[in-house]
Amino acid sequence: MIRVVIVDDEPMVCRFLRTILGSAADIEVVDEAHDGAAGVEAVVRNRPDVVLMDLRMPGVDGLTAIERLGELPRPPVIVVLTTFDADQYVLRALRAGASGFLVKSTPPEDLIGLVRVAAEGHTVLSPVAARRLVAASAAADPARDRARRLVESLTVREREVLACLGEGLSNAQIGARLHLAEPTIKGYVSRLLDKLGCLNRTQASLIAHDAGLTPEGPR
Repeated sequence: MIRVVIVDDEPMVCRFLRTILGSAADIEVVDEAHDGAAGVEAVVRNRPDVVLMDLRMPGVDGLTAIERLGELPRPPVIVVLTTFDADQYVLRALRAGASGFLVKSTPPEDLIGLVRVAAEGHTVLSPVAARRLVAASAAADPARDRARRLVESLTVREREVLACLGEGLSNAQIGARLHLAEPTIKGYVSRLLDKLGCLNRTQASLIAHDAGLTPEGPR
């Protein structure tokens, strides 16, 4: 059972997400909150697998809440709830530890699958927004310089795995491309996250983009 907490200041959005996700046999919405502070409390209280987090909320906003949740011993998977006009905040949220984002206009039939994908540890990014986020990332010189310094400490194989993460590939897909067993890739990913100081694959993916390891990244 995938346990979900919804954090959004719009009751209609919470009701909509509850209705859609509640129709899946393997997903349970265990709580909802309408500001960031209450969202953090709901997560501590319920220990969900996935949190759907709005960014623009009164009081404690979503970005601050994401940063606080990232300090927990075992933080949940956080997927940002957003509209396209909040792109600049989405990039900051991903760097703070969010695993991706869910556009509020996402078709209802896609919501359940996206939550399942996020719960499995994969990045959830819509293609259009992913391109915009990569462009914003490429324009950030401090992030680019930091990423390149971090990559210099990696072995050739680790760089190859990181580049694959930047393309959003799963462990199985990376193994097929590099002709390595999936458990071996899992070990590489674990060590990469530790060496790069990343909370999840999404943060590692951003470093890959910033360092120019992917076709869309800066050069």
